[in-house]
Order: sequence, then C-alpha cells, then structure tokens
Amino acid sequence: MGDLQIQILQGTDQDSALLHHPVTVTVKGLIHRSLEVKEFAYCPYSKFRVGAALLAHDGRVFTGCNVENGCYNLGVCAERNAIAKAVSEGYRSFKAIAIASDLLDQFISPCGGCRQFMREFGANWDVYLSKPDGSYIKMCVNELLPVSFGPEDLSMKKVLKIPNEY
Repeated sequence: MGDLQIQILQGTDQDSALLHHPVTVTVKGLIHRSLEVKEFAYCPYSKFRVGAALLAHDGRVFTGCNVENGCYNLGVCAERNAIAKAVSEGYRSFKAIAIASDLLDQFISPCGGCRQFMREFGANWDVYLSKPDGSYIKMCVNELLPVSFGPEDLSMKKVLKIPNEY
C-alpha cells in the first residue's frame, strides 16, 4: 500500500508563503486524525463511533465525527460533517478522506448517503477505510459509487417534452 505524502505549507499567515513551514501529511497521519476525532462522536443510540479526516489539496485537514439525534434521520455522519466543515470555509476540492470506527474485524465503509455526498466533490479522490489498529485499504470515490450521478450530469442533454402516449 503506497503511502500518501504531500508537502504542504503551514503557518499562521495564509497569504504569505514566507511565513509558512513545509509539513508532510501521510495516510497514517490522516488515519490517526480520524481515530482521534472518533472519540468525540455523539452516538448515544447506536453506540457506533465514526471519525473522518478530510484532506484538501492545499494540505488543510478537516475533521468530523458522527452526531446522532433522537429523531434518527436527523443525525449527521462523520464524513458529511467533515466535508460540510470544509465547504463552509470555502473548500470544494479534496485529495483524500480517512474514515475510522471501532470495528475490529472489518474496515469501516461509508454509507450510501456519504458516498453520494463525497461524489458531489469529484469521483477521483482517495478514500481510506481503516481499522482501529491503523491498518487500511485505499479506494477512490468512483470505486465506492460506480456509475454514479454527479453535478456534471445536470448539464447533459435532456428530453424537453415528455410524450403523453405510451
């Protein structure tokens, strides 16, 4: 398994590269962040903790955990939480996301809703499915959601009038 390594610039002044110091983000580091944030999950109903760490192309990492609600369908998955945080700060393009849970014998996999949510921001970015011991498998969004529907499909040629006869 190849390890993702990208050089990023990190510092306090985002507009001046002179004040930044290069930092390397690795797959293991991204998975570690997802394992850390999993600890903050609010899941009193399912007791199923999930954490996600989302890597933007400029090296910024956004984290998210699942947040449940007594009205079950109002809960938010970790992946969607991390992506929404990034979008709320102006990010629309992502390099990778690592997902962690407490499952010992299998790798955590995103639900269908999260797969579609990830697809909204591209089909060709990496998804690292992990276990608590830090082991992982690498997939990409289009492998998790083959033959997907994305924003570009909305601009494709459409039928303008639906015939009344069958």
